[in-house]
Amino acid sequence: MSESVGWCSGSHRCSRVRPPYNVGWMIRVGSIVLRVDDLQRQTEFWEAALDYLRREGDSDDFVLLRPRDGIGPNLSLDRVRSTLQIPPRIHLDLYTDDQAGEVERLLGLGATEIHWDKRPPDADYVILADPEGNRFCVVDIG
Repeated sequence: MSESVGWCSGSHRCSRVRPPYNVGWMIRVGSIVLRVDDLQRQTEFWEAALDYLRREGDSDDFVLLRPRDGIGPNLSLDRVRSTLQIPPRIHLDLYTDDQAGEVERLLGLGATEIHWDKRPPDADYVILADPEGNRFCVVDIG
């Protein structure tokens, strides 16, 4: 797999990574960009949470994390002060066969559980937030 670093529109750095499969001319999600305040803390959290690898050569205000196996989108962390929006306009759904175990592990890494009055009693997801309050769901696919 070859990799090159490029620039997206404006000053937004991104990575163009050739996927391990042929996608032809289809468009695909290459990276999800998350605005953060504490880049070091958020990098440590998301590296451990997703078991992603940090790309070498990133700057002091931008980090790209990529899947260890090379399959799936990257998660880019961009140190740009922004206002946390609740409810968020977008969030991550993380799939697992061991929801209880993963929720416990993520809480141990610094996530917090979010209680939502409208969550159905039979929901297959648990809402968590990273150390800066960015929400994500842990979805039971088992």
